[in-house]
Amino acid sequence: MPVAIRQIHPVFVGEVSGVDISQPLSREDAAAIARGMDEFAVLVFHDQKLTDEQQVAFSRNFGEIERSIASNITKMEDRRLSVEMADVSNLDKNQKPLARDSRARLFNLGNRLWHSDSSFRAVPAKFSLLSGRIVADKGGHTEFADMRAAYDGLDEETRSQVEELITEHSLLFSRGKLGFTDYTDEERVTFRPVRQRLVRTLPSTGRKSLYLSSHIGSIVGWPVPEALDFIRELTEHATQPKFVYSHKWRPNDLVMWDNRQTMHRVTRFDETKVRDMRRTTIAGEGPTVEQVQAA
Repeated sequence: MPVAIRQIHPVFVGEVSGVDISQPLSREDAAAIARGMDEFAVLVFHDQKLTDEQQVAFSRNFGEIERSIASNITKMEDRRLSVEMADVSNLDKNQKPLARDSRARLFNLGNRLWHSDSSFRAVPAKFSLLSGRIVADKGGHTEFADMRAAYDGLDEETRSQVEELITEHSLLFSRGKLGFTDYTDEERVTFRPVRQRLVRTLPSTGRKSLYLSSHIGSIVGWPVPEALDFIRELTEHATQPKFVYSHKWRPNDLVMWDNRQTMHRVTRFDETKVRDMRRTTIAGEGPTVEQVQAA
């Protein structure tokens, strides 16, 4: 049975059938999924019971896997998963829900803000693949916003204004919006800002998208308050209901999205209960602009 993709949102998002991603993919199936990503930006795979090794193997069909270090405050000795897997669960290394005042939990609350994975890296991420091993009974949805449709929906004056703008991204900025400022000197160096274009063009299609994220803390050459007000306004535009899909997780769903074309966030859930979500991330091909570290 060949890969089939059915659009499930008026603007984007495809539901995939005809493939068992726990098994090696044929070139034809991998190519069909890649084309689906170009078209739909978010793909949903139901009933895919995966081991970590199978998820990693499937992910490698689409590029090099980004190592999940320098993207959080969890020390190596406290990690639950391998460095090829980003742990976006609410669990500690003993498989128990994180305490309410846990530093890791407070840092991870930043995932509830609209963002693009790894936009805080000099070479930002391409795809993310999130596997729902144990999902929340209520809440814990992942919401996605189509940044291509958001760009297309701008008026001509704003589209002209954003075209050449450069923004600065950092985990310091996104977590700071929630009042998290508890960093070591080493973490502040690790999370130093990088620069990204505000408008990106997908090489395979030529389609433009806004490159927004809660990680943005400034626009190069703009006063910071003016920059943040403009980014807020763009984000409100880009996350209108007509541009947003909310994924209600079923056990063993895998959702794959293109960070170059979307933003996402997680919604609230009961954090006293286990929510085990494991992400692999495909590294991007290069920087969006020639990188200059922010001061």
